[in-house]
Amino acid sequence: MKVWITLAWAGMATWASMVAATAAPIDTARSRLSVSFRQMNVPVEATFTRFGGDVSLDPSRPMQARAKLEIDPASFQMGVGAEDYAAEVRRKDWFDTVRFPRASFVLTRVQPLGPDRYEAVGTLEVKGRVADVTATLTLRSESGGNLVLEGSAPLRRLALGVGEGEWVDTAVVADEVIVRFRLVFPATKALPQAPITGRSAERK
Repeated sequence: MKVWITLAWAGMATWASMVAATAAPIDTARSRLSVSFRQMNVPVEATFTRFGGDVSLDPSRPMQARAKLEIDPASFQMGVGAEDYAAEVRRKDWFDTVRFPRASFVLTRVQPLGPDRYEAVGTLEVKGRVADVTATLTLRSESGGNLVLEGSAPLRRLALGVGEGEWVDTAVVADEVIVRFRLVFPATKALPQAPITGRSAERK
């Protein structure tokens, strides 16, 4: 039994290191992350200019995909002439970027919906609060071996503590936010299957 446990743990460690080795960094120069919402019932769009992460995705095995994305909330930008607004959202009632300099998304599940279409489920952490996120996305290949994920996901800002105090009034800023993304990254090899060396050792 001790031999089996030792071999099983060694196999799991090897498998975990192989999975980590297949992760590919997002090409942030060619990727985009934006949000849209309504303020005083007027559509507004903004982007996060600093974000990054890693993706493990083999198009032949999409359900084994893994991804982690980190976002710098202080990089929120609404374009020329909106600098005051960008500064406001860094304050405590909004992203509170001094206390929470990073937001993160971790992919937990991918479900095929049709040719090159998927539903992705994960967890988003903002200001220390965690919310489940469901995104619909498409996947396509580029020449040179890159993959492109494009999609969107609805969020509720109040559930994440974004826009507190006087900003909880949804007549001023709507609760619903739509996140849109375009992520470019190299294709990765299929994730290996869990090792069976432990069971073989046990039978011996």
